Amino acid sequence: MRFRLSLAVMALVVLVPDGALAREQTVPGRALVLLDERAPGASASARAAARAVIARHGLRRARPAVPEVGVVSVRVPPGTTVAALARRLGGDQAVAAVEPEIRHEARAVTNDPALSAVDPTLGRPYQWYLHSQHFPAAWDLSRGTGAIVGIIDSGIDSAHPDLAGKVKAARDFDATTAGTGDEVGHGTHVSGLACGAGDNGYGIAGAGLDCQLVLEKSDLTSSSVISSLVDATRSGAGVINMSFGGGRLSAGEERALRYALAHDVVLIAAAADSPVPEQGHPAKDLQPTGTGRIITKGKGLVVTAAEPSGARASFAGRGSQISLAAMGDTGTRGGGIFSTYPANVTQIETGGSNPPGPPCPTCRTAFNGDPRFAYLSGTSMASPQVAGAVALVRAANPRLGRASVVRLMKQTASRAAGASGWTTELGWGIVNAEAAVRRALELAGDTVPPKTSRRGDRSRRTGRRFTLTWRGRDTAAPGVRPAGIESFSIYERRGSAVKLVATTTSSRYRLRGRRGKRYRFFVRAKDLAGNVEPTRRASFVIRVRR
Repeated sequence: MRFRLSLAVMALVVLVPDGALAREQTVPGRALVLLDERAPGASASARAAARAVIARHGLRRARPAVPEVGVVSVRVPPGTTVAALARRLGGDQAVAAVEPEIRHEARAVTNDPALSAVDPTLGRPYQWYLHSQHFPAAWDLSRGTGAIVGIIDSGIDSAHPDLAGKVKAARDFDATTAGTGDEVGHGTHVSGLACGAGDNGYGIAGAGLDCQLVLEKSDLTSSSVISSLVDATRSGAGVINMSFGGGRLSAGEERALRYALAHDVVLIAAAADSPVPEQGHPAKDLQPTGTGRIITKGKGLVVTAAEPSGARASFAGRGSQISLAAMGDTGTRGGGIFSTYPANVTQIETGGSNPPGPPCPTCRTAFNGDPRFAYLSGTSMASPQVAGAVALVRAANPRLGRASVVRLMKQTASRAAGASGWTTELGWGIVNAEAAVRRALELAGDTVPPKTSRRGDRSRRTGRRFTLTWRGRDTAAPGVRPAGIESFSIYERRGSAVKLVATTTSSRYRLRGRRGKRYRFFVRAKDLAGNVEPTRRASFVIRVRR
């Protein structure tokens, strides 16, 4: 269900910046004795070797020995440390090492009942879609703390227990109503999917868990969308979700999209709610026709809907404008994706949307006695889940730029068994939150900036049209995989001032100069980990002949 310009309703142990990971603690009074690896085995002699070591040193077993891998858990004698015990056993040729025994914590498990309570219609948890896209495992690595998600939609019921306290700002750019309440129902549902309150013991958890919301209530006219994009950007949103589309993009809207992109915002748009290759605006402006299969192309992410089987939902957009997918339907069973819903009667329920859609009296449902929940299907439900995943990524590694995040989300998406690369059905695959966050954390280890070196002479005379050519190389510290170069920025130095000429992924750029003018250009590389080559002297000095 995409909230359209013509609204249509479809009825039916790692270092983490925000400190949310499973920690490990030593078990007091216990140690692991690792036997010589030549001895282990399931044989009686291996068991005898373990018993002999314990007896020789007057130790007591804490847990049964595991002779298959040559490990014995022992009690550390009173008044003795693990280090002292290791020194004591150091001369025993049957002992390879002694180490403290560790107790790991369980993965982050929130207390939101919809994550575990079984939906009787589906026979699985109400929020099955979060499990299938590995969100609980991702929360063990990043909770989305500090990330802000902009939602341009029909409003929000900010009194909902799963949304209260999550709204950093809410503004009304809808000329047809007063206030930021949600008469349609769409915006509240989408907001819960992106940033519903986790660990509050009430209903659902949003994909971005601890992320905050900037809600822009819009009537989806051009002026409203423009104001919403700019306001969400100015309010600090690092990702903006647009579960709407269709119609023609105005030049003013294009300016607003460029404004958000220039401020490093990850833009996400829902694909069409029809199985067509034309996704409409703003989707096709983020992933233009023919660019979906090229992982470095596109300004944002266009999200189509998948169903539990891993296939594209029958109603969802497909083709060369698709970036990736997320769960947007339950297939032949159930009524849709479960999320928050307003307390008031909505236009989705009555069929009073604009243009009119069929009433959906069965969309709303009660959960634990609270009727402020609903099932809705559509690409509108898929895209905010991707927005939540981006919030987790940006919280885990704030150094990553917009282009790096977009590429990372595509690279880490889940593909069907045996499939590789991009397809017209699901783009680069179904969002995998855990893999995305892990990759973001891996990139945090690369702190070495890339380098460029010019090809050809530094100084030359040329005609009015000339080409700058260079090489780029990305390196990293020993043991760290280089992230790879994201882009090159070309600057012109004019005295003490510097002007950005262009940003490109190519290692050559063609320019046109003025007769008799002297130019000084330099090129700076940026890698996918967010490292930028330091400023240096001009790479090229070009004199255009008169």
